[in-house]
Amino acid sequence: MTDSTPSPSRHVAIIGGGPAGLMAAEVLSQAGVRVDLYDGMPSVGRKFLLAGVGGMNITHSEAYPAFLSRYAERAPHMAPLLRAFDADALCQWIHELGIETFVGSSGRVFPTDMKAAPLLRAWLKRLRESGVVIHTRHRWLGWQADGQLRIDSPEGEKQLKPDAVLLALGGGSWARLGSDGAWMPLLAERGVELAPLQPSNCGFDVAGWSEVLRSKFAGAPLKNIAIALEHSTPRLGECVITASGIEGSLIYAWSAPIREAINQQGEATILIDLLPNKPVDKVQAALAKPRGSRSMSKHLHSQLGLDGVKAALLRELAPAEHFNDPAQLAKAIKALALKLIKARPLDEAISSAGGVKFEAVDENLMLKALPGVFCAGEMLDWEAPTGGYLLTGCFASGRAAGLGVLSWLKAQH
Repeated sequence: MTDSTPSPSRHVAIIGGGPAGLMAAEVLSQAGVRVDLYDGMPSVGRKFLLAGVGGMNITHSEAYPAFLSRYAERAPHMAPLLRAFDADALCQWIHELGIETFVGSSGRVFPTDMKAAPLLRAWLKRLRESGVVIHTRHRWLGWQADGQLRIDSPEGEKQLKPDAVLLALGGGSWARLGSDGAWMPLLAERGVELAPLQPSNCGFDVAGWSEVLRSKFAGAPLKNIAIALEHSTPRLGECVITASGIEGSLIYAWSAPIREAINQQGEATILIDLLPNKPVDKVQAALAKPRGSRSMSKHLHSQLGLDGVKAALLRELAPAEHFNDPAQLAKAIKALALKLIKARPLDEAISSAGGVKFEAVDENLMLKALPGVFCAGEMLDWEAPTGGYLLTGCFASGRAAGLGVLSWLKAQH
């Protein structure tokens, strides 16, 4: 043990057993610190496991500047965390667990078997071997007047006085998996600066679909389209029509600016390009061809391949008179305006925005109002789209907070 290593008698309590909390536990235990990790659910990593059901997208392989830009206005705050533990470092860490990875066609990085469970099992085994003690069904209740932690356990309430506390309690989405945001008032009453929790990577409602669209096409995927907001660059992808609106990966990528537009203006308009690979003049030329006795539906299908949910959406949103004007209809096909009025509820969202403001923590992610208490993961006020960016941010912030605890313990010693 070197002089920079805290005494093994030092004890840290970590609250929250998601990727951020587990990564912090690894950093601390490998430095010789005694770690107890507490989670309110029957097992740890529940949201991590559910996120991997459709294929465990662990990170993304794109170049660092583009990668960092996914964190939008919080990029300056996330930059030091991600520089210290970027996508390459995360992949190397996974490989050290005995899990191989590959890069998919979209640039996303996956474990070779596409599953989250083997990775989590290998990780928990290593943590336990390093001395981390994991306590499930233990829910944090806040602090006593004397500063001790209050923990509700199956045996009743316990009080703890560790040398440092690391909170990794998640955001406010998917409450059934433990991320319920119940920690917000516990920190607010201690003077911690918080931003309200809001849905991120979520679907949105429209004012109301017609009965025809809702009954025939709710659940139908809109594939090979592009979506933009006004004065923005379109993004390619796909999404899904729902009974109340629209959701899916392409919508999730735009969820932050859509949500903020709704917050400020009461609504947001997205522009859907139904044929992103065809320029507007080509679309107009195809529509201008004589259709004879054929219906407009057959004309759209034969000339442009527009049918099914795409044709139905065009009928739903384009003014009726545009169907008699090839120029206007071509413009609608290339920029179909859809007005969104409300985000889906927080508990339906994949992730959340808001939480502990970065202004409330120092460079080591320690709460300025509560010395010796650190924060990591989704409970910090940052957001990112799906595609590996969320998980990378959680891993990187958990590692940074763990190192911050070590630095603080050394200074206290």
